Amino acid sequence: MQQTFYKYQGTGNDFVMIDNRQQTFDKKNTEQVAFLCDRRFGVGADGLILLENHDDFDFKMVYYNADGNESSMCGNGGRCLVAFAKQLGVIKDKAVFEAIDGLHHATIDGDIVKLQMLDVDTIEKHENHVFLDTGSPHHVQFENQIEAFDIKTEGSKIRYGSPYNEAGSNVNFVKKVNDQIFTVRTYERGVEDETLSCGTGVTAVALAMHAINETTENLITLQVQGGELRVSFDVENGLYSNVWLIGPAKFVFKGTI
Repeated sequence: MQQTFYKYQGTGNDFVMIDNRQQTFDKKNTEQVAFLCDRRFGVGADGLILLENHDDFDFKMVYYNADGNESSMCGNGGRCLVAFAKQLGVIKDKAVFEAIDGLHHATIDGDIVKLQMLDVDTIEKHENHVFLDTGSPHHVQFENQIEAFDIKTEGSKIRYGSPYNEAGSNVNFVKKVNDQIFTVRTYERGVEDETLSCGTGVTAVALAMHAINETTENLITLQVQGGELRVSFDVENGLYSNVWLIGPAKFVFKGTI
């Protein structure tokens, strides 16, 4: 059976999108998901996303990592799914959808999608890193030699090491440019490599930098390998709310396989 798919990318974080409103995709077939995400034998992507009907909201998001396993929230994937929903005529310029971590609100204007992320009230501050969950778990640490740094090797050591072990964490390396701008490179769990951008990752970095007093701004620009994203938020008594991930989400091509 042929599968129609759509390819989208958000600052280089790329996804295979499938319209599964008719429930025709075999969601238990991890090998098929991994094949579609394979850059040499399949379509090629950091993840695969199903758009499904929802009884109460605009749609439901089901996200799989490139290894074929259903995974935790993907921020750039969520933004791309909003653009996909608009292309399909499911929404116009606003959306409310359900993902694995709960409800998300979003707006779309041209190719710029603003996605509301989860509130965050727990940020663990350690001697050399910060840990927090922005829909997915994220380890955040500084790396001043970020341009020449071996992200895959060093990120893998942290991802599989204590205290994360097999369950793992995404790993973000950060260099401060100024109070408003930070450079970020991310090793993604499930991809098991660096991605050009990670939405929940840059969200985690923005909140972490504010929490450890590296910035007092509440609109942060994050420079990633695939472009730029922005994160805005409110904070009161340690609770980060009204958290928005902002950036481009672009259709690349449609095909069948």
